[in-house]
Amino acid sequence: MKIQERTGAGAGRPAVPTQPAVGDRLPTPPRERKPALAALAVLLILVGALGATMLVLQAGNRIEVVKITAEIPAGGSVTKSNTTSVLVAEDDSINYVPWAQLDQLSKLKAVSTIPKGVVAVGEMFGDGSKLEAGKATVGLSLKEGQYPSNLESGDIVAAYRVGSRTSSGSGASGSATDDNALLVDKARVSYVQPSKSDDVISSTNLPVTLVVDSDKAAALAQAASNGEVAIVLVPSS
Repeated sequence: MKIQERTGAGAGRPAVPTQPAVGDRLPTPPRERKPALAALAVLLILVGALGATMLVLQAGNRIEVVKITAEIPAGGSVTKSNTTSVLVAEDDSINYVPWAQLDQLSKLKAVSTIPKGVVAVGEMFGDGSKLEAGKATVGLSLKEGQYPSNLESGDIVAAYRVGSRTSSGSGASGSATDDNALLVDKARVSYVQPSKSDDVISSTNLPVTLVVDSDKAAALAQAASNGEVAIVLVPSS
């Protein structure tokens, strides 16, 4: 009887805490919507798509043009050794020179010094050059051994008189004392004929044009007409 009473006395208390019913949970607050962020995300997607479209369109409108890879002095010409081809966006307001017209462009002269790294435009070239005041151009025809093998347009050279000459007023036994005399200490190569092939006859003279001070042009031209000129590379500074 006592056992029953104790059991009955504890019957009103549960042995373990009861969990609240599902229906008794507190309602969760609704999530806050952020329309501004959603609109921004959509806008970014549209901008990215538009940018990709513009890149595709620009890539389709690119043209191959001439780029200068080595400085071209006034009066100089383009060659395959001082130019390369690059792709640029087509622009009717810029007078680009198409790469396919390089041969025609090589027949023209730079109206002023063209620096390395620029894209060539038609206004840089003309039928003649605009030489600086006090300058003159002298053409040379040099034999093998009278010029360095790596000579290029834009190089700075010194010109020397080579060979011996007999003085006109000393009789047969007299000889001039100006053999190997320096004619020009610094001259700029404005043109040198590029080598067309490896089988060029070695005896063929090399046409070279130099830009020199006007007061030294006469002596250089006279020596050049006699085939008595040799040029050597010197530092540009």
